Amino acid sequence: MTFRQPLLLALSRPMTAFMTKLDTPLNPNASQLREAFLSATEKAQLPLIASLAAAGEVGYEILADYLRNYAAESVQVFAKYGAVNAVAAKVYQTLYSTKTDQIQAFLTEYFPNGIVPLKSDRGVDYGPMQRLLADQDFLEADKLNNLKLCELAGEASLARKWIYFTEVRALPETDLRTINALWLAHSGGKFGYSVQREIWAASGKNLIKLWSKINWKDGNNWTRYPGSFVWTLEAPKGHLPLTNQLRGSRVMDSLMAHPAWDN
Repeated sequence: MTFRQPLLLALSRPMTAFMTKLDTPLNPNASQLREAFLSATEKAQLPLIASLAAAGEVGYEILADYLRNYAAESVQVFAKYGAVNAVAAKVYQTLYSTKTDQIQAFLTEYFPNGIVPLKSDRGVDYGPMQRLLADQDFLEADKLNNLKLCELAGEASLARKWIYFTEVRALPETDLRTINALWLAHSGGKFGYSVQREIWAASGKNLIKLWSKINWKDGNNWTRYPGSFVWTLEAPKGHLPLTNQLRGSRVMDSLMAHPAWDN
């Protein structure tokens, strides 16, 4: 796909010039597409993103312009637990997945570290994890997720490559929310600790019921790692990230009860 002129040049122009470019005889419905998307509620915008992407060049330009305006906002509103706005996250993931040079250049300029602010109270670098999730490489992202928890817990945890349940309470709220926001943003809200917590709470805080609902256990049989887990968006809601239950359920209990999810 080749844009009629470089995307970055188009996005640097005032809105009126950008719309004039779109409103050509080849794109008579560009204004209607833009208006329909921008005037819709967040709930209605989410399914429209796929429709805009399917429209090709015109749709990609509208989505890119939306993200440019989002990046320019002096105060960005975050959802519960610090999660990124769901529409902005889905637009970013949709554009990222196109892999065209022009769109990648645009994303690199406006979102060099991705759509999620990579905050850490302990100087942990979440950039590699962000890139794996953006690439939808959920298996490798999950492995790195575990290492990041160990890094947060300290040198002893990092050396053994797993954490004790007693170490979970001291994990920084900021970092857990960053990790959670990354999973949410790059899965369309399907994966993340907060998703698992909602299912856990709706199950009466019963881990046995949780295991079944997120497909970590079938009857008395644990799902075998890694081959029997689902490393795509076809997985059940809350399926990822994983927590090693073979070392006991108290780590998961501690994660679900962590104060990062209190408000």
